[in-house]
Amino acid sequence: QVQLVESGGGLVQAGGSLRLSCAASGRTFGRNAMGWFRQAPGKEREFVSGLGWPEGRTYYVDSVQGRFTVTRDNAKNTVYLQMNSLKPEDTAVYYCAVRNTIMVSTMRRDYDYWGQGTQVTVSS
Repeated sequence: QVQLVESGGGLVQAGGSLRLSCAASGRTFGRNAMGWFRQAPGKEREFVSGLGWPEGRTYYVDSVQGRFTVTRDNAKNTVYLQMNSLKPEDTAVYYCAVRNTIMVSTMRRDYDYWGQGTQVTVSS
């Protein structure tokens, strides 16, 4: 059974940093597309960042470009989202997701496995 477990969320002041982790179990995802999404209260879940194959194919929504970095550690079957210069508008529950393909998609419906989410709260 495939499981994705996010961790690393928390409360941080504006301008601070957090690193989210998404650990996968049940199978390896070394070449699968991984995505990070977020959902703020009262809003739709939105794509934030993705990592495809070959390595180096990374994608970011404009609002986080230059502040967030997505990376993968295949030895640990884990994907990370380094978030710097956080803003109050980054406050949301962050989810990781995996596709059964190498191509990143910005569409929620294209992902096959999801984690339970981790809360990120940025205070002003």
